[in-house]
Amino acid sequence: MSEGPRDTALPLGMRVALERRARVLDGGAVLLGGAPPRMLRLSRAASALIADGGAFTVADRTSAALARTLLDAGIAHPVDVPVDAVPTVADGPGSDLTPDRVAHPVGNAPTSADVTVVVPVKDRAAGLQRLLAALPDGLGGLLVVDDGSADPAGIRAVAERASGRVLRHPASRGPAAARNTGLAAAITPLVAFLDSDVVPEPGWLAPLLARLADPAVGLVAPRIIALDPGTSWLQAYEAVRSSLDLGPDPALIVPRSRVAYVPSAALLVRRVAVGEGFDEAMHVAEDVDLVLRLHAAGWRLRYEPVSRVAHDHRTTAKAWWLRKAYYGTGAAPLAMRHEGAVPPMVLSPWSAAVGVLVLLGRPLSAVAVSAAAAERLSRRLGRVEHPRATATRLIGLGAVGAVAQTADAVTRHYWPVAALACLVSRRARRTVAAVALAEGVVDFARHRGRDPRVRPRLPGYVLARRLDDLAYGAGLWWGAWRHRTLAPLLPGRTGASAPSPRPVATSPDALVQSVRISPNG
Repeated sequence: MSEGPRDTALPLGMRVALERRARVLDGGAVLLGGAPPRMLRLSRAASALIADGGAFTVADRTSAALARTLLDAGIAHPVDVPVDAVPTVADGPGSDLTPDRVAHPVGNAPTSADVTVVVPVKDRAAGLQRLLAALPDGLGGLLVVDDGSADPAGIRAVAERASGRVLRHPASRGPAAARNTGLAAAITPLVAFLDSDVVPEPGWLAPLLARLADPAVGLVAPRIIALDPGTSWLQAYEAVRSSLDLGPDPALIVPRSRVAYVPSAALLVRRVAVGEGFDEAMHVAEDVDLVLRLHAAGWRLRYEPVSRVAHDHRTTAKAWWLRKAYYGTGAAPLAMRHEGAVPPMVLSPWSAAVGVLVLLGRPLSAVAVSAAAAERLSRRLGRVEHPRATATRLIGLGAVGAVAQTADAVTRHYWPVAALACLVSRRARRTVAAVALAEGVVDFARHRGRDPRVRPRLPGYVLARRLDDLAYGAGLWWGAWRHRTLAPLLPGRTGASAPSPRPVATSPDALVQSVRISPNG
C-alpha cells in the first residue's frame, strides 16, 4: 500500500458544489454537514465563493484551498463542467495561483487509454461474454483472470474474441487473488476491476475518470444497480435495497459515515495507490479492507453514482439469504484488523440514552435528554448567530439518527439478544414487534423509489427487510464466535478512535475554521 498521495493540488477548472444535505447559516459564514458531521466557519473570501448557489470553480489560490477543504470534509463534491469552459491560464487578473499549485487542468483528466480492465472469473463464460460486449473501445488493456474454471478453453475463447489477454490460476484462489494477478500484470496507471456478473451502462467510465482528475483520489466507485429488477417480491426488494447499491447521492467514502465502503464488483483505482492490492487471506469483505487501508494511508476515495454498473443479483431465496449471512461474517476480521472502524452502531452517551428511553416507551424523557444536549451544544457553537436554533436542529437530527440506529440494533445486529428477551418478557415481545414493523415501514418509504422499474409492495418489502437483517445478524454473530472476538459486536462512540489520518485541509490564510460537531456527540 502506498504512503498516500504526494500531490493534492486540485486541477484548474474543477467545479465543486455543496452536497444537498449541507446547511448554510449566518449568511454563508457557517456550513454544517460533511462526513463526519462538522461545523465550518468561513472567512469572508470563502463565504463569497459559495454565495452563488454553493458552487464555484477552482480558478485561483483561494478557491483551490476552499475546494480542497470542502472536498476533504465531505461537505462538497466535484461536478462536471464542459471542457471548453475550463480556464486555460492560472494567472489571470486577480489570481495568485501558480502552475505548481494547480498543475492538472480538468481537460487533462485521465482517458480510457489509461485504464486496464481486470475481470476475475470462474465458470461464468456467458456472464463474461455479456460483460466484455459492454466495454468501451480505446481501453489501455483487458485482462481476464480465470480463477480455476472447469472449462478454461471456453473462458479463453470468450476473452480472445474481445481481444483480451487471459491469465489462469490452475486452482481457484478466490476473487481477491484473481484481481491481484490482473493488477500485477497491468501496465497502465489506472485499473478497473469488474466482476463477471456485472454489465456497465454506456458512458460509465467517463464520470469515474473525471473524479481522478484530482490527484489525491486513489479510488472511485460507480453505483451498482440491478441488471434485471424482476417481478417477485424478493427481486423488487433487492432492486431498491441491495447491499451493493449505495444510493443516488455522490459521497466521500469515509469509515463510519453514510458511505463507509464500496463493493469490489466495480472499482476504478490508481495502481500507485493500491500497491499489491487486495488481501488474499480475506475471502469476504476484502473490498472494505482495501477501502480502510487506502483511507488510513491518506488517499481520498469517492463514490460517483452518475456512473452506473448493473449487477446480476442473487434473487432465489436460499442463495440470497446465504449471501447476506456471508456478508455478515466479514465484520469480525475487519474489526480485528481495523479497530474502531466498523462498529455496529455509533452513539454518544446522550444519544444512546435517547434510544434506550424510546425503546422503554418514555418519549418525554428522551425529549428532556435531547433538550439538555442541545443547550450544551449551543455553548460550543461560539459565534454562530443563532446558537440555540442551530443546536436544536443538530440535536434533532442526532435524535432521529439515534432512534434509527437503535432500531437497527434490535432487528439486525443484536437480534439474537432481542430474541432471548422476547422469550422471557411480554413487554419485550411487544416492543420488538413494534420496532420491526415501524423500521420496515420507514425503510420502505425511504427506499421504494430508488429503481423506477419496480414498485415494491409494503408487505413483501418488510418481510424481505426482516429476512435480510436476520441473515446479516446471524453471519455477524457466527463470525464473532468463529474468530473468538467481541470486536464486531461492540458499539462505537462518537469522537472515539477511527481511521482518520489527516485533518480537514486548511489554507494558510485561515479561510476555514473547522469544528467537529457530530449530531450524535
